[in-house]
Amino acid sequence: MSEVVISRFSEGDVQGVVDVILPIQREEFGIPITAADQPDLRDIPGFYQVGSGDFWVAKVAGTVVGTIGLKDIGEGQAALRKMFVAEAWRGREFGVAAALLKGLLAEATARGIREVYLGTTAKFLAAHRFYEKNGFVEVGADTLPDRFPRMAVDTKFYRITLT
Repeated sequence: MSEVVISRFSEGDVQGVVDVILPIQREEFGIPITAADQPDLRDIPGFYQVGSGDFWVAKVAGTVVGTIGLKDIGEGQAALRKMFVAEAWRGREFGVAAALLKGLLAEATARGIREVYLGTTAKFLAAHRFYEKNGFVEVGADTLPDRFPRMAVDTKFYRITLT
């Protein structure tokens, strides 16, 4: 089996990112969304790779199998966005999701981020368990920072405080 390699997003990764994210959103979870509906996917460097934010991909043999973004929202806070792992690469045996999240949290801490928030849909039950196992605590929508980039489909929200 090939090794999973986590790297910072580069322009050559655009199609791989879309190829991982869209099928999960549309086919797995029935969310009627397109790449055009997600302007952040059209300009990952301009949306994520500014301030203390960034975007990473997990690759196996050069193919993108996972994504994760950190959106700097100011005042030592950030939003975790676009965490997706292709179905064939999910699970503890591959460790793709854990590696992506561990890398993001380490980078966020090193960059001075104190709190990371995320929004997800009620449908992503496995994601809820994953975030909770990794130290995220569910919070009410009314406690989100005003600058948090809330998506219309998000109904559950989480926060982790970094040290």
